[in-house]
Amino acid sequence: MSEVKQPVTLKVLKGAPYLVKGPFTLIHADGREETMESAHLCRCGASSNKPFCDGTHGKIGFEK
Repeated sequence: MSEVKQPVTLKVLKGAPYLVKGPFTLIHADGREETMESAHLCRCGASSNKPFCDGTHGKIGFEK
């Protein structure tokens, strides 16, 4: 039986993180790989948990 591949989607909302959905592999700067179903990725650059969002965008008034 063939495996059905789900598409990966990347959603950008004003003043919010990137929302990535679908099964995907995130490759960190140190080369570590992490397979995920979804993630909120930082867009503001101020997260203390990069590459993931920690909500700091709301505290700093990020609006882009």
